[in-house]
Amino acid sequence: MRYVVGYTANARGHDAVHLAVALARNQDVSLDLVLVIPEDSPFNAVYPPEAGYDDILNQQAQRWLDEGLALVPDDITARGHIRRGDSEAQALIDAAVELDAAALVIGATNGGLFKRFTIGSVAGSLLHSSPVPVALAPHGYQRTDAITRLSCGFGTRPGADELLDVAVESARDRHLPLRLVSLLALDGGNSLTLADAAWMHAADRLAAVGNSTPDAPLPEPEIVVAQGRTIEEAVDRLDWEDGEILLIGSSRLAQHRATFLGSTANRILRALPVPMIVVPRDYTRQSS
Repeated sequence: MRYVVGYTANARGHDAVHLAVALARNQDVSLDLVLVIPEDSPFNAVYPPEAGYDDILNQQAQRWLDEGLALVPDDITARGHIRRGDSEAQALIDAAVELDAAALVIGATNGGLFKRFTIGSVAGSLLHSSPVPVALAPHGYQRTDAITRLSCGFGTRPGADELLDVAVESARDRHLPLRLVSLLALDGGNSLTLADAAWMHAADRLAAVGNSTPDAPLPEPEIVVAQGRTIEEAVDRLDWEDGEILLIGSSRLAQHRATFLGSTANRILRALPVPMIVVPRDYTRQSS
């Protein structure tokens, strides 16, 4: 299995490498760091390129890529790739498809608060069009130890059951504890009826998944219903482990087998202190 890492020679690129290493730990996964440089174009500042310009650009790109590869520990296989493209996001998607990657790993922009997300143009494009899951590291993410817990944002809208299937398979394959999280934004305070309904729906779906795979034992899942006046407040009220990652599904507006970050997921990102993976609609997970 391979993960494509969108690498840039700055803090955002380092955050992406750190998360990719954490995801690859104890797994049969190799990393492909992809650095995208501009294509020759009449709209570039230097066109036509002066003699030796391409050589200088390629040499600098290779130095940057070598710096990124040096962040990967020796026990994880990593390769570097330099790609040219007008769109960094499209070049990363093309690389992921060509390399048959199981995920794209990127970092948030540097403008966010520590351990929070600010979505730049590249991340925004990937989170609305990628055919593979997109893992997003918060700004300042330093952890490279293995992931310790998988949480899954769970609801009742179309696509929620498929997302839970992916979460159960991922937790089982990685031998991770699984937590199902339902976030309720309540203007008038707590609502036991809504909380109970969310909990029962999650429990019923877990039972169905367990019955469909009787030979493969499920991890003991935890079901949590977090409430607040806003989605952001509900996220803040949850306890998050340093080694945790949150799995969420794409909006029902997404195209078939493509990501689309919906309005609720965008609000979750404002408060989330751990990495997030956005799964495409109708996604079928690769086996490790």
